[in-house]
Amino acid sequence: MSAPYSAHCACGAVSATISGEPVALRECWCRQCQQIAAGGPTRNAMFRVEDIALTGKLTTHEYVAASGNRLTQSFCPICGSDVMGQSSARPQFRTLRLGFLDAGHGLAPTMAIWVSDAPDKAWINPALEQFAHQPPPPGAQATPPTRA
Repeated sequence: MSAPYSAHCACGAVSATISGEPVALRECWCRQCQQIAAGGPTRNAMFRVEDIALTGKLTTHEYVAASGNRLTQSFCPICGSDVMGQSSARPQFRTLRLGFLDAGHGLAPTMAIWVSDAPDKAWINPALEQFAHQPPPPGAQATPPTRA
């Protein structure tokens, strides 16, 4: 499937229509994401802010991540569905959780990030580009370090 994408939280109080394609598709193994995802990674699609039309009220939680960036996590205050994250380093993007997007979106991670924080027994798809920590911004070139 391709844009537009639609999204809804579990109770339907928060929804979105996304008119553009993602600039990155990631699986994140940082400790904060493991806490959000019950021990596994979060799976996310990063979209440009101007491509997202969001309706409904969100509750947020803000913290400083291991990257040093300030992250804002947004979720539905009624059902608790995790909707998106936003990094102070990339204000032009929002990172939507793939589980927030409606079924049939066809998106899957192409990279795994913060793999250095993954539990020893975690399975990380070897076909994914892997970064030990924070990857470069979308569009930047870098040689990705692999998991130790």
